[in-house]
Amino acid sequence: MTQVQRFTINTVGRDFAVGDIHGHFTKLQVALDAVGFSPATDRLFSVGDLVDRGPESTDVDAWLAKPWFFAVQGNHEQMAIDAHRFSHKGQASYMHIINGGAWLYGRPTAEQAFYVDLFAELPIAIEVMTPMGLVGIVHADCPFDDWAQMTRALELEQSAMQRSVQTICQWSRTRITNENDTGVSGIRAVIVGHTVVYQPAVLGNVYHIDTGGGMGGHFTLIDLATLECFPPIDQNLFSR
Repeated sequence: MTQVQRFTINTVGRDFAVGDIHGHFTKLQVALDAVGFSPATDRLFSVGDLVDRGPESTDVDAWLAKPWFFAVQGNHEQMAIDAHRFSHKGQASYMHIINGGAWLYGRPTAEQAFYVDLFAELPIAIEVMTPMGLVGIVHADCPFDDWAQMTRALELEQSAMQRSVQTICQWSRTRITNENDTGVSGIRAVIVGHTVVYQPAVLGNVYHIDTGGGMGGHFTLIDLATLECFPPIDQNLFSR
């Protein structure tokens, strides 16, 4: 598993990020069609939580096989990994099931292992170079006020620090709960999901874009070069 996956600049098309998908890939495709997404030239980056709760979680393998689709590992992917690898500890499976993971346990054992292996290969962080500078993606939060400090910690293999930082990247709501607008240095913007917001919330240079597309809301796509959101942020409601 590569903890930090890095992408060079897209010289032929656009790069977008999207919030938590939660097994709603048909609905995601509608959002992509609305912005004229071109699979031949454009790329889509997911903040994780690809599965659980929605009706199309089993389609995740087909999406991860698309040459233009990339994702970080969210806490829901981590729950599936933990439940499978520590299945003798029933609490791990129970936690996943009550959070929408029942779809996985209805599959044959070999299929369960197949999906979990896919999830285990996902990085914790993604870096994308854009014409305007570097953009970072993690599922929930950046645990430091410096991006490079986080990536160094993630790449400390088999260390307690690595595990601690990974957990924060996948689970933390501290920044948005505390309305911390300090931002993250060493990077143009950080894109996260995990916490559902009515519309994208920008705290410093951290963009919270999970507008509940997988939970009854709508999908927000953000252009990584321009940091423009689709649908646009309603400035009459935007107060951060």
